[in-house]
Amino acid sequence: MKIYLDACSLQRPLDNKNQIRVALEAEAILGILALCETGELELISSEVLVFEIDRTPQLSRREYGREVLAKAKAFVSLRDSLEQRARTFTVAGVKPLDALHLASAEEAQADYFCTCDDRFLKKARNLPDLKTKVVSPVELAEEFEP
Repeated sequence: MKIYLDACSLQRPLDNKNQIRVALEAEAILGILALCETGELELISSEVLVFEIDRTPQLSRREYGREVLAKAKAFVSLRDSLEQRARTFTVAGVKPLDALHLASAEEAQADYFCTCDDRFLKKARNLPDLKTKVVSPVELAEEFEP
């Protein structure tokens, strides 16, 4: 199974865990990353993810993001067809950077696209002809429960 974690879900384990939801999502992401390390899941990286992680102002978060992405088994580079697909998502109301993430996941034939962003999650689930299942971290973790 191929998994694409957007930047907010990728970095969820570093967030303040005072809220139950954040703590649950952080644990879910750590579990997913553990499955990626054992080879049970395949983590996908992209030029868009690297761009967003490199823009992270906090050095520790930037370094963590780079370490996680270095373990990815697949890398998606930007190309015209990907940008065109992203435009169809922006027309439907998805923010441009989120649209590029989603198009990258599709390009890599990801089975799951994971995000913590509720607004994006809602919009992405309503996109027609989406080839990747969009889920929250907890929903993603539940997919792999025995």
